[in-house]
Amino acid sequence: MAAPKINFFSFNGNMRILHLSWMAFFISFLVWFNHAPLLAAMRDSMGLTEQQIKTLLILNVALTIPARIVIGMLVDAFGPRRIYSMLLLTTSILCFGFALADTYERLALMRFLLGFAGAGFVIGIRMISEWFPAKQAGIAQGIYGGWGNFGSAGAAVTLPTLALMFGGADGWRWAIASTGVLALVYSAVYFFFTTDTPKGSTYFKPKRNGAMEISSVGDFFLYQLTNIPMYAALAVLTWKLGPDNIKMLSANVTWLVYSILALLYIFQAVRIYQINGHVFKTPVPDIERYSFRQVAILNLAYMVTFGSELAVVSMLPLFFMDTFQLTAAGAGLVASIFAGLNLVLRPAGGWISDKYGRKLSLVVILSGVALGYLLMSQINSDWPILLAVAATVFCSIFVNSGNGAVFAIIPLVKRRLTGQIAGMAGAYGNVGGVIFLTILSFVSPSAFFMVIALFAVVTFVATILFLEEPAGHMVEVMPDGTVQMIEIK
Repeated sequence: MAAPKINFFSFNGNMRILHLSWMAFFISFLVWFNHAPLLAAMRDSMGLTEQQIKTLLILNVALTIPARIVIGMLVDAFGPRRIYSMLLLTTSILCFGFALADTYERLALMRFLLGFAGAGFVIGIRMISEWFPAKQAGIAQGIYGGWGNFGSAGAAVTLPTLALMFGGADGWRWAIASTGVLALVYSAVYFFFTTDTPKGSTYFKPKRNGAMEISSVGDFFLYQLTNIPMYAALAVLTWKLGPDNIKMLSANVTWLVYSILALLYIFQAVRIYQINGHVFKTPVPDIERYSFRQVAILNLAYMVTFGSELAVVSMLPLFFMDTFQLTAAGAGLVASIFAGLNLVLRPAGGWISDKYGRKLSLVVILSGVALGYLLMSQINSDWPILLAVAATVFCSIFVNSGNGAVFAIIPLVKRRLTGQIAGMAGAYGNVGGVIFLTILSFVSPSAFFMVIALFAVVTFVATILFLEEPAGHMVEVMPDGTVQMIEIK
């Protein structure tokens, strides 16, 4: 029987879950970025230096990389309903702590911990995959991601006005606290008005928790390899906070953090072996196999799309100001277009994937990403401003639709591991932001755009060679041994 068409204005059945989930995502991102539009007020109120402001921006993303991995595991083990409610409740408390901080050290600690809010995205991916059939996975995930991502823009639009309404030097504190109240209330809404699956459906859980299950010896080593960039990104963030840059951390503390990261990687490597060591002795039955290579390619694709978006949105206003002598307001408007198109184009990327094939769509979109960044690398002050904006919009179209195309595939790899796969891909998005912004600190904007284009070309080739078109059925084995076939079209 054909699945009902998606009606965005409906609030019944799976559409109710979609609306409640994208709103949860919206609130988690509103909380995650609630400080950004209020930095000037915070600086004046607490006498912060420019270095301290930069440190807060780095701390805000530092914890999100490991948080997305951890949250992905928790979602698969305990279900999205409980984990989303828990995340919103926890971040509301951290919001209050940030609003009440009376020293920079407390402010920095709360900002670091609030990085966990950025992991909210992962939870809804599993929830939506449970409620929508495979043929609608792309458009449903695109709506969830595109509208939820708008939470960062929501913070920029509403919180400065809210701070002015509260008034006084502490207006920013009340504005921050109001987002905490919203998260607190919505944690209860999500808990009481959603369920993990439709009535009568089974929620498949991993057989063991603590690492992703894999299916072969080759996948075991590929899994270990794909973990390295996440720890490397955290090491880069530590370096930025260290004595050679912002100087928030001393040399001894910096090396201590490096050591902890190395030990954590070793611990995770051992845990992966504990979960999957059996593949060296006994082959996994064909019916339960999946290719981890799919996960690795999707990680790279999201790093190139969402990771580059994070980096470009951060540098684009200054780039246009310096290149075309625009005002801050004009340059900010151009930058907002790049990110704002995500509202429409992420769902569009998912819809295209559903309609025209997931691998083909991603391949075409990645070629557009490469071409878009190649065009942007040629922008200089001799270009007419309208042509430069057109090139930026062209690039943004493919970057944002690429976000949707990646997550149109992720729920179709292995149902019981969807949270962990989404968590790793989401973490790679943040890894891409860190890597590309670090590259920008050493090269010109033109070279920066060219490097991203080269990353896109490499990912384009890898996708053609190694990504498989989801087809047939996903297979899950129930606790009683019953085999359930989940159709993919």
